[in-house]
Amino acid sequence: MSDQLRFRSTEATDRDAIASVHRSAFSDNQGNEIAQLVDDLFADTTAQPIVSLVAEMDQAVVGHVLLTTVSIELNATDVSAMILSPVAVDASMQRRGIGSQLIRYGLGELQSLRVELVFVLGYPEYYGRFGFRPAGELGFQAPHVIPPQYADAWMVIELRQGAIAQNHGTIQCSRVLNQPQYWSA
Repeated sequence: MSDQLRFRSTEATDRDAIASVHRSAFSDNQGNEIAQLVDDLFADTTAQPIVSLVAEMDQAVVGHVLLTTVSIELNATDVSAMILSPVAVDASMQRRGIGSQLIRYGLGELQSLRVELVFVLGYPEYYGRFGFRPAGELGFQAPHVIPPQYADAWMVIELRQGAIAQNHGTIQCSRVLNQPQYWSA
């Protein structure tokens, strides 16, 4: 029994497996919505360039993370920034640290691509472990209003020291991700 986990960039032949992972990771309705979101983001030219990575065990895709390009409106500098959305691990493989390893791998890949800032809307307790901090407090507004009780869920991490201090403004996501239903936390 191998059980060796490896990470790699996705290939066109992974699309069905990626959709299956997202459907498995979430409830029926939410899983279908997220699988459709991923498919739509792959086709969205305003999301490019994207970084799409899978976790694979015994040649089966067991996890996926998608990172898409964002811009910062009213920003004085030209900064390379992305948003992490979504990430999923197959339900049968959860609680083994695969999601955490996949996120760390993804952040490492982005750093090698010279991405400076990464945003996420998610659980502060989870993403805080990777170094994400509340983005609103640091001068970065989400594309849509986030209810005050979820303000800490809008987060950012800098992959280049000083990138947070040198930037601020409203984040502009791809056409597909810039829909209000994805921002109600």
